[in-house]
Amino acid sequence: MIADKIPLPDPLDNIPGLPPGGVKLMQALRSLLETRHFDSITTAEIASVAGVNEALIYRYFGDKRGLLHKILAEYFKIHLAQIRNDVACGEDAVGKLRVLIEGTISFHKINSVFSRILLLEVRNNPAYFQSEAYELARQYSRLINEIIEQGIREKVMRSDIPLSCMRDVLIGSIERACMRPAIFEKDFDEKRLARHLADAVIGGFGACSPKETRT
Repeated sequence: MIADKIPLPDPLDNIPGLPPGGVKLMQALRSLLETRHFDSITTAEIASVAGVNEALIYRYFGDKRGLLHKILAEYFKIHLAQIRNDVACGEDAVGKLRVLIEGTISFHKINSVFSRILLLEVRNNPAYFQSEAYELARQYSRLINEIIEQGIREKVMRSDIPLSCMRDVLIGSIERACMRPAIFEKDFDEKRLARHLADAVIGGFGACSPKETRT
């Protein structure tokens, strides 16, 4: 399990290469997203909350959606660094997957705006799949692939199911578990949820015993 940690830094506190006006715009949109859906927020509102010229949105991010994707990317960078560090401390594949599940669910709970952006706001637009945020999401997926491959080598995970299927089941299960709290802003016990989800999903990944036959 994950040990208690020092609180993570604010992903939008200081972004290398981005002028202060751009940082203020990111912080402003994040603030608005705490109570509003993305499509209901105008660029004028974002600029007003940020206290900067509206034109800076287009200068730094291309458009409002580019600003949204940049926020998501900065959160993903922190999340990936945390998960990689946690997973590196594990020894076996099952332990690493449990750490990844708990760490991901915990990050969603602590960072509700990240959760809503990822689960509710970006995937309905093709531009997301060309963004830095999507590439970071793919890195997260590749990390899961590596852990499952280790589990197959260790003979604790099944080799008769395509790796991509197991990965998608895991990611889908985590996101589905986090979606209800993201929509309805309900509190939940992340450790308990992670434990139950890990038992269910990793149990399904388990290698067959010598007496078992899968068809």
